Amino acid sequence: MIHIIIHGCGGKMGHVVAELAKNDDSCQIVAGIDPTTPELDFPVFASPAACTVNADVIIDFSTASAVPALLDFAKDKQIPLVLCTTALSDDTLQQMEETSKSVAVLKSANMSIGINLLLDLVARASQILYDANFDIEVVEKHHNLKIDAPSGTAMALADAINQAMDEQFHYVYDRSEKREKRERNEIGIHAIRGGNIVGEHDVIFAGRDEVITLSHHASSREVFAVGAIKAAKFLAGQKPGMYSMKEVLS
Repeated sequence: MIHIIIHGCGGKMGHVVAELAKNDDSCQIVAGIDPTTPELDFPVFASPAACTVNADVIIDFSTASAVPALLDFAKDKQIPLVLCTTALSDDTLQQMEETSKSVAVLKSANMSIGINLLLDLVARASQILYDANFDIEVVEKHHNLKIDAPSGTAMALADAINQAMDEQFHYVYDRSEKREKRERNEIGIHAIRGGNIVGEHDVIFAGRDEVITLSHHASSREVFAVGAIKAAKFLAGQKPGMYSMKEVLS
């Protein structure tokens, strides 16, 4: 059985992960870390430094400011870490890379299995469609409480395309300040916020007289929790290094 610590257990995703794990005989939540210290079915600690429970792996759904202390904890306790928080600073990303030299770290902009398949599909599609003079745009939609924009997943989709095309694109986030036609080597990235939209991502390939759209729509947060738990099972016991959902799904 895989023993899991949830970092950010007081948040919406933390609750979903905990509920999903209850019905999974192959894993168990043994502790949570959250400054709000909610009352749950397992012990909860206000900070990583306060946590006295050992585990096989940590699942993190928290905030960017909380990640540096978690990385220190994972490194000190030698507990593999599934890092799901997005919008990390360059300093935190560098710390993550350093931490991965001592303990396994899996980082993904989106834990959904479908999104990770979409990353592969858009990369392959771009290699065919861009040479056929298709323009590429990314549109993401999320609930009105999401504070970062564009989403980490939208950026991951754009990056997957750019990497497949030898980094020839630049990103455009706002066309309101410039009155000029679209450049050939740009990817437009657009964010919509409203209501309780869980997460929708569309990658639009617009050519002459035809449009191809590759889409992923999440109807509940459970899809992210399923992927996170799958990643945690994979990561437990792995050697130090940086991992992604590609290894989980291969």
